Amino acid sequence: MDLVYWLMLLKAPHLGVKTFYKALQYFETPQQVFLASSRDRLNSGLFKKPTLAYLESADSSLVKADLDWMQKQDCHILTLIDERYPSQLKTISDPPPILYVRGEVACLKEPQLAIVGSRNPTTGGKQNAQQFAADLAKLGLVITSGMASGIDAQAHIGALEQGAKTIAVCGTGLDRIYPAKHKSLAHQISLQGALISEFSIGTSPMASNFPRRNRLISGLSLGTLVVEASIKSGTMITARLAADQGKEVFAIPSSIHNPLAQGCHYLINQGAKLAGCVNDIVEELPEGLLNDILPQKYTHSIKEMDKTGSKVLKCLSYEPLSVDQLVEKTKLSPQIVAQELLLLELESKVEKTNAQGYVLIK
Repeated sequence: MDLVYWLMLLKAPHLGVKTFYKALQYFETPQQVFLASSRDRLNSGLFKKPTLAYLESADSSLVKADLDWMQKQDCHILTLIDERYPSQLKTISDPPPILYVRGEVACLKEPQLAIVGSRNPTTGGKQNAQQFAADLAKLGLVITSGMASGIDAQAHIGALEQGAKTIAVCGTGLDRIYPAKHKSLAHQISLQGALISEFSIGTSPMASNFPRRNRLISGLSLGTLVVEASIKSGTMITARLAADQGKEVFAIPSSIHNPLAQGCHYLINQGAKLAGCVNDIVEELPEGLLNDILPQKYTHSIKEMDKTGSKVLKCLSYEPLSVDQLVEKTKLSPQIVAQELLLLELESKVEKTNAQGYVLIK
């Protein structure tokens, strides 16, 4: 089984991702690395002594835990050459040779937007993460984050509450949930999206794992939205990786007195786009993408709204009105009102107020 050799090679000591790919280039397949003679492996100049010793004696029992895990429901292991491997991840400089996936594999190839931020956000930061995630999810984007406490968790919840897909990139083996308090959240994500990791089964939550997983969060996504972050944080690493990968970086501004706004303000000064509303993100997406991914239930287009006249638009004014008030005025369902408001917001015709009301833009 070819997968066995991929897994065995990945477990070799002192063998990083770059050396893994150099070995593939030299020997053509992981299997050939193990079938090669000791002299050929030595002459390749690729391997350190501990790696050579491992390759000499390694056997399939070393990857039994991985293979046993794969037999469980909705558990998958993808190699780089698997057709299900997300193509957008292949474009980064060091894509993981193997991805462990629990949940829906197909969603890995769908257009994604990463939302990341502080583990200890303000109340406003939590609300922003959840609301931006919900609104972007309504448009058909998969929300990708790291399932950490704080902003990450709120982003996943925002998507889940819309019945939308979300992906959590983990810094542990997928047999372990970190933080442990997110066990229920992880289960829901696996049912409504996917948990993914490049780390083999049994890998514990080591500090060095999380900067590595951050490159996958940004690498999978069209862009990365930073909600709140201090200057020195893992979130800023993710933003830098996104920029290095040629991806869009967005940041939400806040009060200068908020320590967690410092990272966002720094990113904006460095060229990240200020995200004051969902439309600031949408207008940077590839042209035509939104029409391709917008779910059928939301595709009563803005042009059609302009032709027939929007009941919601007619009821709005420069004084804030809540969704409940608009439902009462229009006699439409809350779902339809929310859909109309989102489309009007994307058209920059209305905006949301701090009081959760909506007003016309002057």
